[in-house]
Amino acid sequence: MATSGTYVTEVPLKGSAEKHYKRWRNENHLFPDAIGHHIQGVTVHDGEWDSHGAIKIWNYTCDGKPEVFKERREIDDENNAVIFRGLEGHVMETLKVYDVIFQFIQKSPDDIICKITMIWEKRTDDSPEPINYMKFVKSMVADMDNHVVKA
Repeated sequence: MATSGTYVTEVPLKGSAEKHYKRWRNENHLFPDAIGHHIQGVTVHDGEWDSHGAIKIWNYTCDGKPEVFKERREIDDENNAVIFRGLEGHVMETLKVYDVIFQFIQKSPDDIICKITMIWEKRTDDSPEPINYMKFVKSMVADMDNHVVKA
């Protein structure tokens, strides 16, 4: 069995957890305009923008390289969480499992975080750990903050 692991980090945010959750749950089509340096395109392959089980294809830049990611969306309204389950794409060439959970938590009126949990399993022990993808996702959440607050 290949190496697996879980990364967890928190990104401090402004505004309301509800507003951030809405953007990540329902409004992925706005990402290329808001954070085009990270996300160049998002299309729905199957389902609707805001539907549980929808399959989306993301065009993005990680470590200066254009990449593609196909994911199945899971929605947890009770916990303000969106789960991206990796299906295909560049990251899936080296990973068998790649799930990213974005949970938006209102700790107090002025204290909001996005808790990011990345669950992964390498295809082979020779494959690199996906720390660069965790850095990418964390940067994406942080950079989206100002766009959500202005909306």
